[in-house]
Amino acid sequence: MKLPVHLNALRAFEASARHGSFSGAAGELNVSAAAVGQLVRTLEEWLGAPLFHRAVTGRSRLAPTETAQRALPHIRAGLERLSLGLESLKEGGIRATLTVTVSPAFAAKWLLPRIHRFHTMIPDMDVRLETSLELSDFAAQGIDVGVRYGAGHWPGLMVERLMDEEVYPVGSPGLADRFLEPADLLGETLIHDLSVDPYAGFITWEQWLARAGAGAVISSGRGLHINSSAAVLQAAIEGQGIALARSVMAHDDLASGRLVRLFPKFALASTLAYYVVYRPECAELPKLLSFKEWLFDEVAATTAGDHGQ
Repeated sequence: MKLPVHLNALRAFEASARHGSFSGAAGELNVSAAAVGQLVRTLEEWLGAPLFHRAVTGRSRLAPTETAQRALPHIRAGLERLSLGLESLKEGGIRATLTVTVSPAFAAKWLLPRIHRFHTMIPDMDVRLETSLELSDFAAQGIDVGVRYGAGHWPGLMVERLMDEEVYPVGSPGLADRFLEPADLLGETLIHDLSVDPYAGFITWEQWLARAGAGAVISSGRGLHINSSAAVLQAAIEGQGIALARSVMAHDDLASGRLVRLFPKFALASTLAYYVVYRPECAELPKLLSFKEWLFDEVAATTAGDHGQ
């Protein structure tokens, strides 16, 4: 059987099945919903059979036929392999592009201050950085690699532990001698990070104060609440209060003297960590291997520098 030449039609069919609508697929493929529908109809005409039927669940939604549903995993695998093949061809040219996804705070506080060293090491590679707090669909969004913070469980992705961290209070310079014990924070403004989820294992002020023995003294819920980890640290730098910092995020601010660490003997290790994540089929891409090697080298250099201080 000759393979169809309708690659755009296959892409339209796969995206429509994933989104449940032609309009959703159109947004991903940057064409009109009518164009997606026409591509799908072209494929159906070539096959001589329908690919979708409609199920009404409060609104009209596309649903693949049983035959189409069985074929989808093979079509997705084929499209991914074609995409990887094209990436390999591109890497044989003048420049390659690496698409990286990280959180906005990790980009601002760790990656961007260091990325120039990667450009120096690999001058013929461009980096496309996508920042989001939402978990990205690596295949659908064409993402090569990401750095995620969590417990290390992301189904469908390869996971390598990059950095551990601990959590401790920080404040603007001059505070180290003012606060001798955690109970001295009574009456101070505590800065809370709303972008992290305490139910997913993130350490809160309540947990840190309890571990340090000040939980019964200080009301942990009062203070300034901000939905950005980078902004939490900036507020502490500007003297707006005391922040509960994650060591990876606060590292450069502490090293530069913009922040000081309070109560160093009350360190609390996080059960979460930073991980490098990527699709299994991308594991041997030269551009991914280069970026991953650079990430681990940066972490090793930072750790060595900390031990040398």
